[in-house]
Amino acid sequence: MTTSTGAARAGLLDAHLNLLAEALLPYRAAEPLLARWGTELAGILVGGGRLLVAGNGGSAAEAQHLTAELVGKLRDDRQPLSAIALHAETSALTAIGNDYGYEEVFARQVRAHGRPGDVLLVMSTSGASGNLLAAVAAARETGVRCWAFTGPAPNPLAGVCHEALAVASPDSQVVQELHLVSTHVLCEYVDRALPTALAALAGQAATVAADLPGPAVDGPAVDDLPAPPVADGGPVRTGVEVVVDGASADGERGGAA
Repeated sequence: MTTSTGAARAGLLDAHLNLLAEALLPYRAAEPLLARWGTELAGILVGGGRLLVAGNGGSAAEAQHLTAELVGKLRDDRQPLSAIALHAETSALTAIGNDYGYEEVFARQVRAHGRPGDVLLVMSTSGASGNLLAAVAAARETGVRCWAFTGPAPNPLAGVCHEALAVASPDSQVVQELHLVSTHVLCEYVDRALPTALAALAGQAATVAADLPGPAVDGPAVDDLPAPPVADGGPVRTGVEVVVDGASADGERGGAA
């Protein structure tokens, strides 16, 4: 490599790092938001909710990175958490794009998978992608909370989401790099909040159990009741399945997930 070539490459690196350094100082103010989102998300996910994530191009890769950290793990082993990168279902994505147009590729999936109380996180360097704006509109109609990682604000996505983390850099590469930092920090805060979220969930379950009526004092004991008839050769099913608000006692949802 010649000296001039090396200088040119060093110049590109220095220019990029200068842009990154300029964005880092205002970006530090994002920590309280990421901490609160992580705490809220931990409670939503352990309570049976779901995170939907969407982006285009490089932001699609960032979206899939985020869901991988939650379904898998960031550092320490823990329970898997429900998170879906909407672009990763390629058959659904291409079918929706073919039948309904590219602006609907995320919105239709939000209507299919989103439930009230879930979260949709959209990622965009421009904050103006039509398919992400359509996804947010579908989410708000469905009762899904909307967050955004975007480039500089104001921008359309930041305006229509409930909350947004806007990276103050004119360079899309820097924006995506700090979105990746945001992904890791968000997941760190989710992991940190999980023990408290699980304890709160256990406390709620104990309160509900305490409020349920106890067994009747009068009447025959269960052991004294006659056994139900069983058809010849048919299977014998024992036990009781309790369904509360569409969810069975073993935690599975009643109906489409």
